[in-house]
Amino acid sequence: MKPPVKRLSDLKGGTPAVTPGTYAPPSPRVSRQKKAKVLTAEEKAAFLASRPDLKS
Repeated sequence: MKPPVKRLSDLKGGTPAVTPGTYAPPSPRVSRQKKAKVLTAEEKAAFLASRPDLKS
């Protein structure tokens, strides 16, 4: 006689379908991340003048 068919849902262990915190609002740590600095035209020109290897 054949053993009963095993289904994936019959197996124990693994992770639940939706872990608590998957869709949680962002933590304060995310909002504390430093924002990128945007260079002005003068700063960009000065930076590119100091780095001749970056000129296209």
